[in-house]
Amino acid sequence: MIRRNQWVLPASVVVALLLGLLPLPPMIQPLRPYWLALVLAYWVIEEPDRVGLGFVFVAGVVADLLYGSLLGEQPLRLVIMTFILQRFRARLRFFPVSQQALAIGGLLLNDRIVTAALHLALGEATLPWSYWWAPLLGMLLWPLLFVLLDAVRLGKRR
Repeated sequence: MIRRNQWVLPASVVVALLLGLLPLPPMIQPLRPYWLALVLAYWVIEEPDRVGLGFVFVAGVVADLLYGSLLGEQPLRLVIMTFILQRFRARLRFFPVSQQALAIGGLLLNDRIVTAALHLALGEATLPWSYWWAPLLGMLLWPLLFVLLDAVRLGKRR
């Protein structure tokens, strides 16, 4: 079977990486959603044969190199998220997008906990409390991102 719109997966990952590099004012910086995690979560749910733990790990290494973060932090965070998503994918696919958003919000909150634990274990400065609002924003953006990526992936036009 020939797949249409094969360019959508790499393009969406590149856009997510670029959104993570976008400079924001210091006041808004803590609210930045984890774009890469949101985009990869969509692909893990919708195309599990194309996006698995290996793909997510490589995307995380690229993100670490681009963002200048601790090498291995993003792959660890993304692999944990992907593992959980793969485990519950069959159920999650049949939830309405609003309920999927709650699950994605829980995964993004789990990501913040993993990040905080990692920073604590390494003796690095912990994130300020304002950074805990980003999972909520990611949860609110999930329905829009899901509908947008679904429309582009399936080639639907309005």
